[in-house]
Amino acid sequence: RMGENARKRAAEIAALRLGLDLGLTLIDTAEMYADGVAEGMVAEAIHGRRDECFIVSKVLPENSTRAGTIAACERSLKRLKTDRIDLYLLHWRGRPRLEETLAAFEALLASGAIRYWGVSNFDVGDMEELLALPGGTQCASNQVLYNLRRRGIEAGLLPWCRERGIPIMAYSPIEQGRLLHDRVLTAVAIRHRATPAQIAL
Repeated sequence: RMGENARKRAAEIAALRLGLDLGLTLIDTAEMYADGVAEGMVAEAIHGRRDECFIVSKVLPENSTRAGTIAACERSLKRLKTDRIDLYLLHWRGRPRLEETLAAFEALLASGAIRYWGVSNFDVGDMEELLALPGGTQCASNQVLYNLRRRGIEAGLLPWCRERGIPIMAYSPIEQGRLLHDRVLTAVAIRHRATPAQIAL
């Protein structure tokens, strides 16, 4: 929910900066998050420290035509106040043809606007379709919901991606904080002198 409450802005930026101080290396955002406000907050948090972090952002499906993806990326770059996005993802499948999105990703790679591209919320069928397209095997990651309570990808998607060398990036790894209050997880954490978040990860 970063960027959705203006009163929390300073604290949220401070949290990102503290994360960088403590060794955080990846920041994941998207044009959708708070209608771009989150990207602006990331820019403020990483000011003067851009090379310390790997920035991930995402294009909305409704913007994922060839021209729309390029324009969305340019808007994200402007909000992020950077010359490159390290990993640019299609947020989820939409109506535009994947060929168009891939053509945009290739153009963005060639221009240096992005370093890698990938997808988010793709199931096995989506991934099979993607990899069958010219250039589809260049997919650097599939970002999906995955944590101790939501392990559905273990039955199909995770082994499928592993067999093909496509990294899975888990989002909501601590279930947006809800796992931190799990009694079993807390007991395990106490036994290991760790936090519930550390055990969950």
